Parts: sequence; structure tokens; C-alpha cells
Amino acid sequence: MRPPSAEMATSHTCDFIVVGAGSAGCVLANRLSSNGKFNVLVLEAGPHDRKFWIQVPIGYGKTFYDRKVNWAYLTEPEAGLNNRVSYWPRGKITGGSSSINAMVYIRGQKEDYNAWRDMGNPDWGWNDVLPYFKKAETNSRGGDAYRGDSGPLYVNDASEHYHALCKTFIAAANEYGLPCNPDFNGASQEGAGLYQITTKDGLRMSASRAYLRPAAKRKNCMVETGAHVTRILFENNRAIGVEYVKKGRFVRALAYREVILSGGAINSPQLLQLSGIGPEKLLREHGIPVLCGNDAVGQNLQDHLAYTHYYRSKVPTLNNQLAPWWGKLWAGMQYLLFRQGPLSLSVNQAGGFFRSSPGRTSPNLQIYFAALTYVTSPPGERPLMRPDPYPAFQNAFSQCRPTSKGHLQIRSNDPFTHPRIQPNYLSTEQDIQEMVEGFEFLRSLSQTRALSGILDEEMTPGPAVHSATEIIEDIRNRSETVYHPTSTCRMGPDPQSFVVDSSLKVHGANGLRVVDASVFPVIVSGNTNAPVIMVAEKASDLILQDTQETSHRAGRRIDTAAIPTHKSA
Repeated sequence: MRPPSAEMATSHTCDFIVVGAGSAGCVLANRLSSNGKFNVLVLEAGPHDRKFWIQVPIGYGKTFYDRKVNWAYLTEPEAGLNNRVSYWPRGKITGGSSSINAMVYIRGQKEDYNAWRDMGNPDWGWNDVLPYFKKAETNSRGGDAYRGDSGPLYVNDASEHYHALCKTFIAAANEYGLPCNPDFNGASQEGAGLYQITTKDGLRMSASRAYLRPAAKRKNCMVETGAHVTRILFENNRAIGVEYVKKGRFVRALAYREVILSGGAINSPQLLQLSGIGPEKLLREHGIPVLCGNDAVGQNLQDHLAYTHYYRSKVPTLNNQLAPWWGKLWAGMQYLLFRQGPLSLSVNQAGGFFRSSPGRTSPNLQIYFAALTYVTSPPGERPLMRPDPYPAFQNAFSQCRPTSKGHLQIRSNDPFTHPRIQPNYLSTEQDIQEMVEGFEFLRSLSQTRALSGILDEEMTPGPAVHSATEIIEDIRNRSETVYHPTSTCRMGPDPQSFVVDSSLKVHGANGLRVVDASVFPVIVSGNTNAPVIMVAEKASDLILQDTQETSHRAGRRIDTAAIPTHKSA
């Protein structure tokens, strides 16, 4: 990329700057601007989300490798995956990853949040966060003790439109011993059932649609797209604004109250490091002045790892509907005319949570069932509308609470260079053992009367893989990310071991918070979009409570002359 011009454009001034219009940033933009008292500037590196394949639910197959809306990160070679590189799509668009994800709505287990609380984060236990989950959602089934009925985010029970094989999967799970669970976000997560998804009227219900678009209509909320933030600006140790590049020019924006990073588990720690908050040795190595040395920035990276079995089917699957040209035509007509059919749904329709051994007190593995496969697709494609030309389905699982932890760090002081990502998958014996137990579960599930009756053959890994050594080798060769990176700026009381405190304020810096998946003290049991939205809902209240303790703009004066001017390369 050509170096931006060193010319500095006219500054914006506002109360709050939100860096990143992802799931968390959209919530913050809405809640912080809702009372009309504060001016909010949201900066997003990607474009607006008003694109056809963003709004079509199954369109995430189209955006999976689209660098116009996707950061398209690559990890370092992973020893635990036999030195394979893992591809990590992350949303680079308003709505962030909620604009390109598979839309499954899962909150996690009560135990996850009680663990957050017990790590030194008061008011983050299950009873503390449940009201924010409810505040965020309108559930299509209505509200109850666990579900909301008046929030911005629509959570849809689309079960009547799901593929018939989902019932076969649930029957097999029941036969194996898992109970039916009508709501994984209700009283208990354990069991098998149908996933609820974030769609409404046949369109994706991203955080942008739910939160940002209504907020952007307000005079006190400004959204800038194509704005790549390159560093945080400080006056002593207080964040007073940011510098960003838009259309090849540097722009400076100043915040009277706070700068809030909502770039996600990759971008937020990267920006902290670029701005002088991070491991001192790393920062000095890249010529970055150290504002606050903190070895925890970029550490404790966690992600869910999935492993899949593919089966050829004796009965029709979604492959039969979508592979032939007339099937694609009919699916397209259903969607364009009625906003219904396969294009209006996710392919992840059924699944559940189970305990892989009797001694466990809560589910430790998540299941995904899809009546569709695309194993014959060329590398670098995810053709959900062009599946395999034969009937087939897949079963997969992932760990709920992996113990392996990785890290990420900047490669240079160039903000446009992707950071070095090292997940360290399968680096603990516990994770390997749980993956083996998951393999055995999938194999047993396929031998139930319900599934064996429709199963023609196990294509992959196939019956030749059966010994412990062969199973582990296949797990290392084929496991893939579930695209849930978290915990790289995790929340906790010790400034040496954590990045933010329980109010999400960055240790060692004033006027600066992080609000996104990077603050999770540990990863949650399931998909991460719903927990990110909850964190942002709670963070909004924390921020607004702080504003009540100080007068508007607190009489602060920002000395702009003291801020060093960026010099182009």
C-alpha cells in the first residue's frame, strides 16, 4: 500500500470515539448516543454493510474469503495441527463479524460467567450478565425468565423451515442418551436440539442492523467507514483521541471523555501494541515508545477448534436441493419472492452440548449438524450454494472450554501489516484427550439406529481410522477453527496479568477502555457473538454511570500542540 500523505486533515472532536463498528462497537454507538447528551464517533476500517450477500443469511459463503469485507487473517504454522496454517476470517465491515458469521445465537453456560466473577471480576457472574442478555434481544418465542422480548437484536426460531434430517440427528442424539433441549439459552445448555439464529424477515440480523443503523440516524452519532485507525493519541498517560487513515490521508480525532477499542480479539491488542501499550521488549524491538509496559497484551489467546466427520447419505440432503441448476433457481426464487427457503437460513441448523465423560459436571463439547457438504470444492472457496453433487451430511464438534492458550504480536510498527497469530492449538493433554473423546462420540452417534439407517458410508475420516494414534493424527490433520478468538486483552484485577479491569478500563492508562471479545477472562462455552453483545451492553451502562460522576466534558482541555505529528514513511 502507498504510504498515506503526512498532511493532517481537520480534526473531529467528540465525547466518545469507538474504534471498530463490529458487534460491540455497534452496541456502544447506539447506547452511548441514545440520551442525546454525548457525541459519538465510530470509526470502521471496512465499508458499510448494505450489500446483497451480507444481508442474505446464506451469503456468508460468499464473504468468507472476500477481502473487501474480511480481514482474512492467517495464523503462523501450528505444531498442534501438524504445522498447518489456519485461516481466520474476521469482519471488516459495519457489523463486524456479525455481518459475515453463521448467525447461531448461543450465550454460553452459567459456569462460564461465574468463572469470570471468581477470577476477580465482581458483577460479571451469571446473575449479573443475564439481564444484559435479555436487554439485548427480542426472541421470536417471546420473553420469559431467560429470554428478552424488547431488545434491538432479533433472535429467530426458524425450526419449521429447517431440513428434515435435523429431526433424524436429534433422534440419534436421544438414542445415544442426550435429552431434547428446546432452548440452549434457557435453564440448561445440555442436550440436542435446533439452533436459534439472528435473522428477521429472511434477512441477517447483524449488530449493524440491530444497533448501528438506528444510532446513525441521530445527529450526535457519526459513523466513518474506510477509516483505518493507526494509533491512539495520548496526553501523558491519558487517551485523548486517535489517528486514522482515510482515502490516503491521516486524520486526527479527539475525544473529551474516552477512547473505546472495539476492534475484536485481533485488532484491539494490535492497536494497543502499536500505541505503546504491551510487552516492553516487543515494543522496543519495533521502535515504539513504551507508554505502559504490559506483557499480557496479546497473550492468553483462546479459540474453539472443530473436527468433522462427513457421511454419504441414502436419503436426500441439502446437497440435492442446491447442487443442480434447477435447485439453485428454485432456492433463488423462494428467497426473492418470499424471503424463505435455504438462502434465508444458516446451514448450522441442529446441534447441542454434551459431556464427553460421566464425571464432568457440565457439557464440555458442542455439536454441529449440517445436512450439506462441500468437500469437493476447490481450496480457498466456501461454496454454500454449490455443494457436493451427491447426498451427504456432516457432524462436527468443538471443545467448549479449551485449555490451550496462544498469543499474537505485531510484526512491525506498520499498522497495515497483519500481526503474528499463534493459537497453540492442542498444546495441552487435556485438549487432546477431549478431542479424542469427541471423535468417539461422533463414531458412536453414527452407529445409532436413527443415523445408521440413512448412512451410506463414512467418507471422512473413514473406517480405516480407528486406533488412538490414527485418531489423534487425523484430528491434527483436519481440525479447523470455529472462528471464535477471545481473551487477548482479558479482564482481571492484576495489572501484570490482565489488560483491563472489571470496568474494562485499560490498566495503566486513563480515558481508554476495551470492549469486545478480547476482554473475556476465559472463552465461553459456545458461539461468541451473543456474549460480545452482552459485554457491550453492560459496558455501555458502566461508561454512562461514570459520566454521571463528572460534569459534561469535565472541563477538560486537550493540548493538541503537544501531540506529535505522524511522519510518513
